[in-house]
Amino acid sequence: MVAIRKSNEEGHRRKFLVVVDDTPECDRAIVYAAKRAARTGGVVILLAVIAADDFQHWLGVEDIMRAEANEQAETVLAKASDRVRSVARTEPETAIREGNKSEAIVELIESDDDIAILVLAAGMDSDGPGPLVSSIAGKLAGSFPIPVTIVPGNLDDDSIAALA
Repeated sequence: MVAIRKSNEEGHRRKFLVVVDDTPECDRAIVYAAKRAARTGGVVILLAVIAADDFQHWLGVEDIMRAEANEQAETVLAKASDRVRSVARTEPETAIREGNKSEAIVELIESDDDIAILVLAAGMDSDGPGPLVSSIAGKLAGSFPIPVTIVPGNLDDDSIAALA
């Protein structure tokens, strides 16, 4: 059963979740979410997901690799946070999770009743919209706990501002 979102209740603010990675289209999702949050009195929450299998097979160095992965995720989130601040002059929240990306997204949504919208951006190359968009908009679409906004990856900042 899907938990009732509380983002419209007194003392709560609607949160726009963006999964941060190193793809060029990620910036499009950040800009859209920041503009929407600023215009609606909401908050952007930036999520970095560390793949747990990246360091499971290295006995003795697992802790070092995990610490390095966390440090890299914090760096990516700091850059994304700066982008949110520059676009919309609003302070984002950040989160780091470890594991499967789709599962980490759902777990974060389930743990925060204020997250009301997941914002993704579609890939800009000929390989399709990207694995996360394909997974969530395809396989998980019917059971996903919140609405998903997919921003076309080819939109510029002005176009996004006009739509947000």
